[in-house]
Amino acid sequence: MPPQETGLTYNSWFGKFHLEMVWWHQAHFALWNKMEVLSRTLGWYSQVADKARAIAERQGFKGVRWMKMTDPSGMEAPSGVGSFLIWQQPHLIYFADLMYRNNPSKELLKKYYPLVEQTAEFMADYALYDKEKGRYILNGCIPAQETLRASETINPPFELSYWHYGLTTAQKWLQKMGLPKNEKWEKVINGLSPLAYNADSLYLASEDAVDTYKDIRFTSDHMAVLGAYGVLPDNRLIKKDIMSKTFDWIYDKWNWDKTWGWDYPMTAMDAVRLGRPEEAISVLLMDKRTNTYLTNGHNYQDGRLRIYLPGNGGLLSTIALMCAGWDGCEVENPGFPKNGMWDVKWENIKPLP
Repeated sequence: MPPQETGLTYNSWFGKFHLEMVWWHQAHFALWNKMEVLSRTLGWYSQVADKARAIAERQGFKGVRWMKMTDPSGMEAPSGVGSFLIWQQPHLIYFADLMYRNNPSKELLKKYYPLVEQTAEFMADYALYDKEKGRYILNGCIPAQETLRASETINPPFELSYWHYGLTTAQKWLQKMGLPKNEKWEKVINGLSPLAYNADSLYLASEDAVDTYKDIRFTSDHMAVLGAYGVLPDNRLIKKDIMSKTFDWIYDKWNWDKTWGWDYPMTAMDAVRLGRPEEAISVLLMDKRTNTYLTNGHNYQDGRLRIYLPGNGGLLSTIALMCAGWDGCEVENPGFPKNGMWDVKWENIKPLP
């Protein structure tokens, strides 16, 4: 089963695990050549797929819907926020593709294709075509930056980027299976809204959040906009110059005292992909409470959360990006400054998508 935020050490969030956090907990296993650990969690997805399908059907959607806060059987657990989160949905596709990249076999394709296909079916069905705007939008959700409200949020940037990645990757799986492209998926991929930005060329927390850089509600919690290009690879929805300006603002002015342990790796990953390794190092070493690592190795958040494993997992994924880079990266050790002060050696680490 996916781990709790605090593992098996003590109960956090009533002992429930958070399916949106599984990327931070476990993506690094595939990148650090520990595929067998990640494969066990993919087995859990298979076991609870019927529950996820029933949730999607009850809500009027096709495919399977992976909820945020679940019990071991896959049933949704009570949460005032969890029912509206969607960024956990593409994780299954990301993980399955990491498995395939490490073992590109027909057996693995056949094993995970049904889950990939059903996960993508929900994603394509969830995206709403806005006739006035002439594009697909994501709405009715609380984004990874949980200070936003579901009733107001339109096109959160990380979710848009993840929808593009997930559906594009699912299309590639169809082709690997010898099947034609799914026309509906392709329409959504090509019609997704670009990331919204303001007159200062800064990306917004969501398309409707025009006061992103004026309201503390939008400049606290997770700076999820940076995950759109950092955790995830480049895509047509993103302009790198605007992302770089957005990074500068967040680096200088974010409410860093209101962050979580995985926010530092996420910010550093954005810096690495932007070609800014000095800032990546600086973020990872930022002297903040939630970026503290105790003598026992655990990422400390506060008195309630003395152990926070997403911070640890995020750091490992970031180091993988800093060392091995990503598909198409031509820079050696892209996350380390080229100032003659770094002698970087590593082995058995895989690049990210």
